[in-house]
Amino acid sequence: MKIGFFTDSYFPEIDGVTYTIKLWREELEAKGHEVHVVYPDGDYEPGEREHPVRSLPNPFYAGYRIPTFRRPSTLPDFDVVHCHGPAPVGLLGRYYAWKHDLPTIYTHHTPLEEYFHQNVKSRRIAAALGAVYVPCENAFLRSFDVVTASTGRIDRNVEHVQLPVGIDTAFFGPTEEEWYPDRTVIGYSGRLSMEKNVSEILRLAEALPEYDFVIVGEGPYRDSLERNAPENVELRDFLPREELPVFYSSIDAFVTASTADTLGLSTLEANACGTPIAASDVPPFDRTIGPENGERFEYGDLDAMVEAVESCLRGDRDTRAAIDRYDVRLTLENLEHLYESVSESVDELTSDVDSEYGWGASDTED
Repeated sequence: MKIGFFTDSYFPEIDGVTYTIKLWREELEAKGHEVHVVYPDGDYEPGEREHPVRSLPNPFYAGYRIPTFRRPSTLPDFDVVHCHGPAPVGLLGRYYAWKHDLPTIYTHHTPLEEYFHQNVKSRRIAAALGAVYVPCENAFLRSFDVVTASTGRIDRNVEHVQLPVGIDTAFFGPTEEEWYPDRTVIGYSGRLSMEKNVSEILRLAEALPEYDFVIVGEGPYRDSLERNAPENVELRDFLPREELPVFYSSIDAFVTASTADTLGLSTLEANACGTPIAASDVPPFDRTIGPENGERFEYGDLDAMVEAVESCLRGDRDTRAAIDRYDVRLTLENLEHLYESVSESVDELTSDVDSEYGWGASDTED
């Protein structure tokens, strides 16, 4: 099939959506499909089958650009449109599919309303914006034939297929190389932004001065974290992808206090490398992290966070076996099935859906 990915998050910005699109594209093309990526332009040289959309700097969230417009006629012919966000490039993808009468799939990656408070000083105004935004996104999602989400944490009034974005367990695994052989290190990898609550890790480091902490990532809160980090905390830039398995294998526990993840890819990647996770007891970690691969703690409770980390250090867990169900190859098998099913449905001009996935009629209305 000739598949069009439409995304508002792409290189050079590094986040879970970017890596998911890269991984899915590689896996689908290995299966013989042709995948094109439509994305906002920026400081990135497009490769083969990558189509930039003119965009402007984003004054509200550094690193993410605001797309403007690209004529659908300048894009290749696709067999199916797969959108990865509700912003301008996602809207372009939906319009392209409507114009060409194509089947559509939407993958829900991020609850954007949870980011409003980063850019609006008043929480009341941010909440009001969210109350307006969510119904608009609901309407947008209902225009797709199929909506997928990694877990039940979609918080949208739409029927959806639970389809974890998946991790590459062939790439992420224990390594012989170890960076910290003679010390106990607690690690974190991800964006340094408000919703990730990395400042909680600094509080943890102060409470556990006998351990070293390594925080890997970039984002709008980096300067603040560097200013406030205790002596036992090292902040590093995002690592090259090929070094992440070594980092995950070298640390003794991975900790996150994030309250806005939809799956928590970095936690599962660390698990695949044999490292247990201490995570806040909120979605999705209440479904992905348990006794077999880590411990959860009540967000904001420093004593509970300390105990969760200590438990991870004491325990002997087969963390890799615990996350086998998140192997991207299982995800892609199901995604291929979705592409085939939705294409057949559109070709037959019927609203009947495959009961195996629990699709609702509202998902097939354009």
